[in-house]
Amino acid sequence: MRENAPLAQPRDLAVALSLLTRLPLSLPDHAYARGAASAWAWPLVGLVVAGLAATVALIAQAVGIPYHLSALLALATLVLITGAMHEDGLADLADGFWGGFAPARRLEIMRDSRIGAYGVIALALSLGLRGTALATLETTMIAALFASAALSRASMAATMRALPNARTDGLSHSTGRPAARSVALAAGLALLSALLLCGWAGLWAALAALGVMAATQALARAKIGGQTGDVLGATQQLTEIAALLALTAAL
Repeated sequence: MRENAPLAQPRDLAVALSLLTRLPLSLPDHAYARGAASAWAWPLVGLVVAGLAATVALIAQAVGIPYHLSALLALATLVLITGAMHEDGLADLADGFWGGFAPARRLEIMRDSRIGAYGVIALALSLGLRGTALATLETTMIAALFASAALSRASMAATMRALPNARTDGLSHSTGRPAARSVALAAGLALLSALLLCGWAGLWAALAALGVMAATQALARAKIGGQTGDVLGATQQLTEIAALLALTAAL
């Protein structure tokens, strides 16, 4: 992305939704020229996705389904709307980072469509921790859904900016690198959302997400020298977990 390009355009949210979800959006090819520029809107995508998941949870609760089951329904909705792309990234990262002994081999494993033991374990832990955290929050589950979704997607934008591409092809490479001001706006929107929804507990969630994001970036740099789409997906998953865990302690 050119640093002097417009910071935001009306179509950016639609582009971001098309990139990060499986919602049926039809956009002209030239709209994706602002793929990286739309990074400022990624937290808004999180709010949209969380809104749909929250709606499912609230309907479930209204008909008498208990909190722990409505939490799982909300989690299933998150997975379905995004096409499990972030979960897939986490599984690929786990398999590649711990299944290979050299950067090239790790990248090769991450591109393999098959899943290994590390990926299965990572997925089980991610789904288990997120589902349990949401169920534990009970009446504050909805606010936590929104806050964690926004914060985790801002972390993807920040990681995309902070690390170079580890590949010369792939979705992350073709999307481009967001400008610093786009990342700053994304971070501001995510933090504001967390504070408005969760009060000062939102700050603790943001700090937890920030710490896990930094650790994930350092690991990616050490293992493969940069980021890929799988790294971004894994970052979303790990920071969402961190934010939810922080909220279970603070709310």
